Amino acid sequence: MKTVVLGSTGIVANKNGFGALPIQRVSADYAGMLLRKAYEAGVNFFDTARSYSDSEEKMGLALADVRENIYIATKTPSTTVEGFWNDLETSLGLLKTSYIDVYQFHNPAFCPKPGDGTGLYEAMLEAKAQGKIRHIGITNHRLGVATEAVESGLYETLQFPFCYLATEKDLALVRLCKEKNMGFISMKALSGGLITNSAAAYAWQADFDHALPIWGVQREAELDQFLRYGASSNPPSTQDPAIQAVIEKDRAELVGNFCRSCGYCLPCPAGINIPQCARMSQLIRRSPSANWLTPQAQAMMKNIENCLECGQCAGRCPYELDTPALLKRNWEDYQNILAGKAEV
Repeated sequence: MKTVVLGSTGIVANKNGFGALPIQRVSADYAGMLLRKAYEAGVNFFDTARSYSDSEEKMGLALADVRENIYIATKTPSTTVEGFWNDLETSLGLLKTSYIDVYQFHNPAFCPKPGDGTGLYEAMLEAKAQGKIRHIGITNHRLGVATEAVESGLYETLQFPFCYLATEKDLALVRLCKEKNMGFISMKALSGGLITNSAAAYAWQADFDHALPIWGVQREAELDQFLRYGASSNPPSTQDPAIQAVIEKDRAELVGNFCRSCGYCLPCPAGINIPQCARMSQLIRRSPSANWLTPQAQAMMKNIENCLECGQCAGRCPYELDTPALLKRNWEDYQNILAGKAEV
């Protein structure tokens, strides 16, 4: 299987990383089956977070007995030193381990640095000195913060959304990580479900030999696809004309002003499910449309009419999208689909 060296950490990981956010949505038994199957197939890098409800606990239950054979990355969203230590100790207990391989600040609105007054980076250094973490990382959806982190030389890894819908600025960031010998972890390699061709997604990631994609796995069939690609002597390639055509078509339709479903716009004071509603036009045309036309889905979309125009969602969006405008456009399109005035 293909491997990737995660920058200066020296971590050698299977090119297929396991993104454990989705296992919070399945039972402990099913999650355990997925995690063990991935491990037994050679996957050795598992990413979770304190914010992913019971994901850490499920990982600890499934993989504690093979701890020395794998790499674990987790995250803290805390903005205080006290919260940092509470999160770290909680993660260590739930993961049933004495150390975290890569401990990451989880999408901070700024780049923590020594002497910035928060004490956060100093806490990372102290945790490393105590042997509780081995490498310091950061995750972000904000290009500016991510770039600052790479340029600072303070971090060993960056986790950032990266898929074949990447902009030129995103690509420049990924190349900068390679130039700086900084480990790069690709999150949202399927763009939150907008990319429906896993072979094309895998092929794109394969072209970046320093990038470690963490596939968000919730179903066994999804895991099987990536394990099959990784074990194949002829894996999906961007040199395949069919793969090229998929990527070119999707980029033409989706690159730019679309919701990435990161969820940082939430909560909405009007109760609108923004990550689903603001990208409904894409979802309904890229997956079985019946899933998005149920009475429940219609009620979800109709709630857009209750938008307060407060601007909170736009202010929180790391991609600087005009979220209220996106919601209105998607609601109009959805109504036209229901009325038979627009094609699906």
